[in-house]
Parts: sequence; structure tokens; C-alpha cells
Amino acid sequence: MIRVVLPAHLRMHANVKGEVALSVDGPLTQQSLLDALENAYPVLRGAIRDHGTQKRRPFVRFFACQRDLSHDAPDAPLPDAIATGSQPFLIVGALAGG
Repeated sequence: MIRVVLPAHLRMHANVKGEVALSVDGPLTQQSLLDALENAYPVLRGAIRDHGTQKRRPFVRFFACQRDLSHDAPDAPLPDAIATGSQPFLIVGALAGG
């Protein structure tokens, strides 16, 4: 199972507590993981990615294995540690301000 950690506001929106466990068919990429997440929790559609373009929303970042994956290609393979479930995929709400 793939482990996903959501920021507090998305956990509350999806009515989940703690990590989310997902099964992803086919190659494990950001796109396939986010597709599986949105299929399991339809209320998250549009909150993480734009409805039309499927691009990451501003102020949302992706991390895995202590690396920022936010600017990686959506179809790039995710690290093996994510696929095995030993490390979670983190979706983080970035902060902005002055």
C-alpha cells in the first residue's frame, strides 16, 4: 500500500485522520498516485491539482524521501521507498506571506 500524508485542511476536507493508504495500479508516478487519491476521495478533486490542466495547485508541494518532487514531471517514477510503503508521499500546503 502507498502511504500518503495530507495537510490538515485536506484531511479535514476529506474527513480522514492520519495517513491515507492507497493501492495504485500500474507504474507508480505522481500522476497515478494523485489519480488514485482523487478516485478514493473525490472531494479532493481540484484541491491538489487544477481540474482542467491537472497541474499542481500553487502553494501545494510534494515531498518524498527527503526530496522536493514538486517540479518533477508528473509521469516520472516515484522512489522505491514510496512503492514499498516504507516512506510516505507528503502533500504539503506551502506558506506565503511577508
